[in-house]
Amino acid sequence: MATTLISAGTVVSSTGRREVDVLIDGERIVALLEPGSTVLGSDLRSTVDTVIDASGKYVIPGGIDAHTHMEMPFGGTFASDTFETGTRAAAWGGTTSIVDFVVQYPDQGVLDQYHAWHEKAAGNCAIDYGFHQILSDVQDSSLSAMDELVNEGVTSFKLFMAYKGVFLSDDGQILRAFQKGASNGAMMMMHAENGAMIDVLVQQLIAEGKTDPYYHGVSRPWQAEEEATHRAIMIADLTGAPLYVVHVSAKQAVEQITAARDRGMNVFGETCPQYLYLSLEEQLGAPGFEGAKWVCSTPLRSRAEGHQDHMWRSLRTNDIQMVSTDHCPFCMKDQKDMGIGDFSKIPNGIGSVEHRMDLLYQGVVEGRLSLERWVEITSTTPARMFGMYGRKGVIEPGADADVVVYDPNGHTSIGLGKTHHMNMDYSAWEGFEIDGHVDTVISRGTVVVDDGEYRGRAGHGQYIKRGLSQYLV
Repeated sequence: MATTLISAGTVVSSTGRREVDVLIDGERIVALLEPGSTVLGSDLRSTVDTVIDASGKYVIPGGIDAHTHMEMPFGGTFASDTFETGTRAAAWGGTTSIVDFVVQYPDQGVLDQYHAWHEKAAGNCAIDYGFHQILSDVQDSSLSAMDELVNEGVTSFKLFMAYKGVFLSDDGQILRAFQKGASNGAMMMMHAENGAMIDVLVQQLIAEGKTDPYYHGVSRPWQAEEEATHRAIMIADLTGAPLYVVHVSAKQAVEQITAARDRGMNVFGETCPQYLYLSLEEQLGAPGFEGAKWVCSTPLRSRAEGHQDHMWRSLRTNDIQMVSTDHCPFCMKDQKDMGIGDFSKIPNGIGSVEHRMDLLYQGVVEGRLSLERWVEITSTTPARMFGMYGRKGVIEPGADADVVVYDPNGHTSIGLGKTHHMNMDYSAWEGFEIDGHVDTVISRGTVVVDDGEYRGRAGHGQYIKRGLSQYLV
């Protein structure tokens, strides 16, 4: 097996930073050594196969994006990134593992869809991948499938309080699924928006001729998110199941999560880069149909109401535990433009899997996060939250050699023709400038990106059979 020494860098973990060399043998990290250590020989640099000079750079565990939708069918079309293009773009941005959502619609078998997602991903991924399972219209067969899937390493299940006829489960169905999660240890995930309220508001706005993308945000107010978040917490409280609220965008929803956590509940929240940086006024409110680029659900929130600043603060205080992307990309041509004249027909989703690590690092540069917190919310906590820690999310002997060498003195310009490898005809992050750069990305000991060159391949990525959450109290 090939050996690699990452030399002279600063290894950053969720708890600190230290000047140590990282020795990789095959696919695993085997040692952390003081610079110049002779414990494994007098001249280790001359005996390994490859030396990576990380002088002046950070050495961090590979990013884990725990919320992606590759090839997702939605609104009469499919997310434009395949497992091949999406995981390649992820690798470019320093993400070495994803957890994608198996989609199940009411007329589909849960286990059938799980096997279908394996067929989509197998042999196509540049980096390692795991699965969450979406449950819609929960039936007895869904509950028995949950036990089988936990044994398969799918230990988290997502339900929806919105999208009637597509994903929506009623409160009784959600209760039954949460009862099963309480018994088998699974993490229950919730898309928390009051779908009935939203459906009425959409109908009223369209009837009034308010059809531009801006009204997508108006039709999904923060009250709908706060109410549904509270309801999900109450169901979790009743059943004892752990709850993970996905893509939290409203500060009022955060307050519900914070209150539950203060009561000692296993309730967790995830936000996304779009809710830290983008807004209802600036992006969804762009002239004409331009705002369609940023249509996603939950929607971008009003900057005037202070949601973005509250999200950053919640990341610092651990009221929100991690940042995923909800990567669900669509092109403007022939996809987003399906909603010209009717915002409700715009496919919901933003492409960000390539940029999450950089966008969150910019928060470090701007003093919003510590360096250690950056590593924690992008890698270590996702690994712990979803049963991968020890193998993923940490640079320690025995862990998979998923490592990123990050240059704080580098620079990254995001946009088409600059940094953009996702299968999209636009960038939601056009014009963003990052005061840092992903230099080298290693996935299980194999260099997949180095010095501006992609060296990975489809099929390198392996399925991650996950355990139960390691984040519960």
